[in-house]
Amino acid sequence: MAAESERVDRSSHSMDKSITLPPNEIFRNLENAKRFAIDIGGSLTKLAYYSTVQHKVAKVRSFDHTAKDTEDDPLYEISMQEELLARLHFIKFENAYIETCLDFIKDHLVNTDTKVIKATGGGAHKFKDLIEKKLKLRVDKEDEMTCLIKGCNFVLKNIPHEAFVYVKHADSEFRFQNTHPDIFPYLLINIGSGVSIIKVESEDTFERVGGSSIGGGTFWGLGALLTKTKRFDELLQLASKGQHTSVDMLVKDIYGGSYVSLGLTGDLIASSFGKSATADKEFSKEDMAKSLLHMISNDIGQLACLYARLHNLTRVYFGGFFIRGHPVTMHTITYSINFFTKGEVQALFLRHEGYLGTIGAFLKGAEEDNPNQYSWGENYAGSSGLMSTSPDLNPMQRARSGTFDMLEMDRLERQLVNLPLLQDPSSYIPDTVDLSEDALAREYWLYCFEEALDGVVKRAVASQPDLPEAAERAEKFRHKYLHKLQTLRHQPFAYGSLTVRSLLDTREHCLNEFNFPDPYSKIKQRENDMALKYFQKAVKSLEELSWEQRQFALVRGLLAGNVFDWGAKAVSDVLESDPEFGFEQAKRQLEERPWLIDNYDQWLERLNGPPHKCALFFVDNSGIDIILGVFPFVRELLCRGTEVVLASNSSPALNDVTNNELQILTERIAAMDPVIQSAVKEDRLTLVQSGSSSPCLDLSRLDKVLAGVVRERHTDLVIIEGMGRAIHTNYYALLSCESLKMAVIKNSWLADRLGGKLFSVVFKYEVPLDTKPTTLDHVPVTPS
Repeated sequence: MAAESERVDRSSHSMDKSITLPPNEIFRNLENAKRFAIDIGGSLTKLAYYSTVQHKVAKVRSFDHTAKDTEDDPLYEISMQEELLARLHFIKFENAYIETCLDFIKDHLVNTDTKVIKATGGGAHKFKDLIEKKLKLRVDKEDEMTCLIKGCNFVLKNIPHEAFVYVKHADSEFRFQNTHPDIFPYLLINIGSGVSIIKVESEDTFERVGGSSIGGGTFWGLGALLTKTKRFDELLQLASKGQHTSVDMLVKDIYGGSYVSLGLTGDLIASSFGKSATADKEFSKEDMAKSLLHMISNDIGQLACLYARLHNLTRVYFGGFFIRGHPVTMHTITYSINFFTKGEVQALFLRHEGYLGTIGAFLKGAEEDNPNQYSWGENYAGSSGLMSTSPDLNPMQRARSGTFDMLEMDRLERQLVNLPLLQDPSSYIPDTVDLSEDALAREYWLYCFEEALDGVVKRAVASQPDLPEAAERAEKFRHKYLHKLQTLRHQPFAYGSLTVRSLLDTREHCLNEFNFPDPYSKIKQRENDMALKYFQKAVKSLEELSWEQRQFALVRGLLAGNVFDWGAKAVSDVLESDPEFGFEQAKRQLEERPWLIDNYDQWLERLNGPPHKCALFFVDNSGIDIILGVFPFVRELLCRGTEVVLASNSSPALNDVTNNELQILTERIAAMDPVIQSAVKEDRLTLVQSGSSSPCLDLSRLDKVLAGVVRERHTDLVIIEGMGRAIHTNYYALLSCESLKMAVIKNSWLADRLGGKLFSVVFKYEVPLDTKPTTLDHVPVTPS
């Protein structure tokens, strides 16, 4: 809530008196808004709208190389094209600002043919006339509970780190949970004025199975009577400073200690407010507020546990204005649930809990477009992220108090699903290290990304030499991304678990925000053209080796190719200072065997057995990596009789090869090599999009078409290449088939952490316990 001094002057409609961020940072792309929904609660308004955002995309198109000798001509041309992106915008602000905001929306609403605004929440009726008058839109009220459930389903399905457990006093107070592939069934405990307990069984099937009149309104009402404090947040502030033991009667107050035979410890509350009946003294407001908070929370917690047991449910989510991200309420609810279930059920909270109603209202209004048929992704560049409201924990949040929170969701081109080969999708964690729980690692990586900013800005500008305003946009990118890094330094939980992947993805989102869709496009083009000239020579030299020598040379070549990673500073410094640094020099940089992680002997033994049916290969970098490293390795698999599926990024990230680029490269290589040519013609070599636009890899969010190909081909080998995909992510991923994870460690700090040195090699061959191949007696164990 805003402090008194921050309150808006109701007589003025001046935006800068109510909004502390520039309006174009809040109501973004309002001129292209297509649909509106609004959720008005007792103190907060949540607005939603859909817009189409025009942004630049990098396209590659193959040149016609048939007419003449084009050895020195580029393989393809790069062009920047405009495309429309569908985006959902959600904005949360205090009701005090609603009239000002409606005026701003009215003044900036240009291209909409919308006639209706969907509305939900208790305040929808109160503000109906104002909304219709200001926006000239008809208010169509939707059922509050239906909207709440629809919104909850949406965020659980589309935001991987949506749910969290709250752990007070831990290094990371927010412990984010993996979203189960099937989010149903679950119990939603909505704590508003009263309590509603809803069992959700499917997208459209839910039932209010119970509730209570003792809820947030009870805490607020009784609190106001006891403390004379009228504001809800101020009441919680009092509670956070109080000692409930001054007011509550404990077990030890009655029995002098624990009641052992009943299993009751001495510190348990025997009677809420029990001491107030007999003590001849005044109680502080803080102590009474704390006692009241415990009384309400324990009652709700016990009810939640009873209903969870009655319906045999272990996933219990809490929401409503009583929660609203307040540490003190989340802690008391968590304690209560842990006590009554003996730790069997966890209290789960939602990062975007405040938006559920408005998301649901929006979805109701957009049913004709069937938004649930798409996958959506959070746009970190336009979202505020989760902010703790504790004044002691996060001073940055208090500076933002009374302003606006934003969430943006982009519609993805591909529908995303789990990789069918995950051993247990519900326990899969993509990221190797959670930086929000590792302060040393967090500080190191934040410093790394700050240090790398100059280089990223330079490459962004260089990628658009014909656009004079590119330098100005690049500086805006620098400012925005630096601000995000500073926010994450103070609040590492803002976008879920903080990881190297999320730092990379946030950077990509910010680059796209300022129309730099592919800063490495020209570098990739140059390196692809160069590497192609050496492909036939590389294949010829491999064919001259004995079978065993060739297998090692192929692995060594793949690892050497993986050195060419412009995302690693140690490599980009070398590539910029020494343009002649090439494939053979990279091989010499590699660590000699035994490698840091070395399962090569087991892999070689496996190659002596029958061929794999189909290998799925997640590829990494353009240039030498894909052309001189990956393709010779793939060629050998094809010669063994193994079908191969090459999965590459759908959109650019760093110098990683994209699916469009890979199509052109494969076509050119097939023209040079009969093995690749016949494999393409016979559909034994298939190229698919991964659905990703990240330098890392989340196997729980892959293109649905890819998942279908994996099933159809009976894939029995997964190969993951590169530091981002096989070290920062998926290092501990367990698959139901054989897997190869290969990478060169191109960061000294990370190498040191893993017990190696710069350019150490990870060659990790794993076999699931229940599918031991014919020729292997030994199952490699995942190093801890």
